[in-house]
Amino acid sequence: MSAPLLEIDLSVGPPVEIGVVAGQTRRCIPILGGVVNGRLSGEVVPGGADWQLIGSDGTIEIDAHYVLRLEQGLVEVESRGLRFGPPDVLARLAQGEAVDPALYYFRTAMRFRSAVPELAWLGRILAVATGERRAGAVRLTVHEVA
Repeated sequence: MSAPLLEIDLSVGPPVEIGVVAGQTRRCIPILGGVVNGRLSGEVVPGGADWQLIGSDGTIEIDAHYVLRLEQGLVEVESRGLRFGPPDVLARLAQGEAVDPALYYFRTAMRFRSAVPELAWLGRILAVATGERRAGAVRLTVHEVA
């Protein structure tokens, strides 16, 4: 596989538990900021969020929306995906333990939008990220889909 388009390290806050909605647990994970490296570099603007639905089997549906401040300008990110794994692994992640990302599945499809002409090409690609959950953080390794 080619070199990643981006590596995004997100700082996240404690989950805001909404409760059970239509049989699934709903929660919101605040995005507090972060760092972007790779073909583009910059920072994650504080204020985004990851709205999650958690199924009875522990599968998490991810719907994150946030902004990157890159050297060239601002980029809106929309990221939808899934995280699941064996119950014991998911429990360890929920406790903030470091867990080998090979033990669980964490993928998102990503779209980008920018008003900056130099970054317009981002609006014409689809990217896929592999994720790694860490204590208070998420690392996304983002690849452009060829």
